Amino acid sequence: MQEAHVPSAAARAGVLSPVELNTSSERSSEGKFVAPHPGAKSMPRWETGELVQTPTFTWKNWFAMLGPGLIMGGSAIGGGEWLVGPKVTAVYGGALLWLATLSVLGQVIYNIEISRYTLYSGEPIFTGKFRTLPGPHFWLLAYLLFDFGSVFPYLAANAATPVATLIKGGVIPQPETVASDFWLMKGLAYLIFIGALLPLLFGGKIYNSLKAVMTFKLVVVLGFLLFLAAFFSTSDTWIEIVTGFFKFGSVPVEIAADAPAVRGSNVDNIFVSLAEGRGFPDIDFTLISTIAALAAIAGSGGLSNTPVSNYTREQGWGMGHHVGAIPSAFGGQQLELSHVGCVFEVDDDSLPRWRKWYRHVMRDQLVVWLPACFIGLALPAMLSVQFLPYGTETDEWTMAVMTAGGVQDTVTAGSNAGLGKFCWFMTVFCGFLVLAPTMSSSADGIIRRWVDVFWTSSGRLRKMDPKAIKKVYFRVLVGYSLFGLAMLSLNPEQLIAYATMCFNIALGFSCWHTIVINSTLLPRELRPGWFIRITLSLAGVFFLLLGSLSVYKQTYEQTGPVVLVIVLGIVALLLFLLIFLARRTAAGTT
Repeated sequence: MQEAHVPSAAARAGVLSPVELNTSSERSSEGKFVAPHPGAKSMPRWETGELVQTPTFTWKNWFAMLGPGLIMGGSAIGGGEWLVGPKVTAVYGGALLWLATLSVLGQVIYNIEISRYTLYSGEPIFTGKFRTLPGPHFWLLAYLLFDFGSVFPYLAANAATPVATLIKGGVIPQPETVASDFWLMKGLAYLIFIGALLPLLFGGKIYNSLKAVMTFKLVVVLGFLLFLAAFFSTSDTWIEIVTGFFKFGSVPVEIAADAPAVRGSNVDNIFVSLAEGRGFPDIDFTLISTIAALAAIAGSGGLSNTPVSNYTREQGWGMGHHVGAIPSAFGGQQLELSHVGCVFEVDDDSLPRWRKWYRHVMRDQLVVWLPACFIGLALPAMLSVQFLPYGTETDEWTMAVMTAGGVQDTVTAGSNAGLGKFCWFMTVFCGFLVLAPTMSSSADGIIRRWVDVFWTSSGRLRKMDPKAIKKVYFRVLVGYSLFGLAMLSLNPEQLIAYATMCFNIALGFSCWHTIVINSTLLPRELRPGWFIRITLSLAGVFFLLLGSLSVYKQTYEQTGPVVLVIVLGIVALLLFLLIFLARRTAAGTT
């Protein structure tokens, strides 16, 4: 693995003073390559460097070769998969998992494409967004609105349930009716939230701390769930789950209130219904916001994917090799982060290296992150489909431990009481492991994307020493902590509702913005092809539709369609402005 570092002044002696050039192939009168300066001129010009060779894969260094896919894969088995996934599959079986399939496939393309920008510039994708017209001040306001839902600490709130259940000796807390349970849950939520932030303070490079935490989480959680899948689940369960990933067009439908809970009776397929002449199914919108939330946070969701590009830089991949990394508050004194990205000249020597780096990122996402997402969806779904009665609904406080009792009963009946009790404990413990460490990576992602972009876009911060990045990160971490502690006064389901309501809309718009960035700021030879552009555009449409349904469902009773109309109007205006200004940028860079 190539370690990230910041070049010395002598190493950058060949970088010329800024001149107003807009193309990627301009050269100075002395024949030296000059970094381009496309987009908003209020953002600093890139520096220049040489694109390093990709690391060579061997069986001895395979773990070091793992990059953002490992951290994001560990996060992929998170709140959506453990909380919302089983809540949906307990009611509808595996029939609606196809929504998660489309979500994950759209996200993996998005992840690869935001890393494309980082491989060329050494900057995270958020900085690239601020480089596009009309400039950083405009996009600051837009993305503060889009990213607002990410700051709600719903993972910490839900992680309190398994800990409280263990403290009470296996009794699930009832905070709505028992005052002592309410305060126990609140106290634990606060402690878990603060504890989840500790890995961000130590370990030298924050990326390394998260990598260690997520590795432990993946080994324990996947190991236990695979044990249950191998010895205590049936083939029918797995057929239902696996086929559910491909039942495109299946939707929840209304059934009579007194109808028995028969598997499949509350689900119909749009295409089958139309083909059989039954017309369009009468869709049941009762849990539509929960279903949309499953798609929103399957994989990563919302703008939580954007740290993939940050971690690509932290790993020292591509031009991230020249830029540096964010150190932890304690340790990592020798680490620093350049204020400006670094680009390379595209020629016959660098282009083959670029293609190898792009394949390296694809391998990381397709071999590590993508399978982790589907495994992370399938195994928690197995818990509810196999161990809960069909049609089971849970309240807002007990989602994190909803399957533990069913696991214990099944294992006890199939083996012995001792193993059943152990599996109950492990199910509850895995609920904690899934939620608490993901709170760490989620918090780091929020803080990191905003610290990174201000580090480059703010003239005041650009005057700071590159080693001062740790102080900026720490101050934002403190501010985030105070906000999170205040928001934990809400109950867990409210936090999930607020957090995920705009996740899909934010991700949809970010898909389109990424196309503009890679099609205007990058040299022509490095830009995505039409297949990638069309696919990512369709992914944006998919996420926008899901987000619209979620906003409509959660706001209709109070405001009618007003909120949805306002949200879609803002998105349409931003998209029009983005496309219009992108044409101007492209005209100056082609």
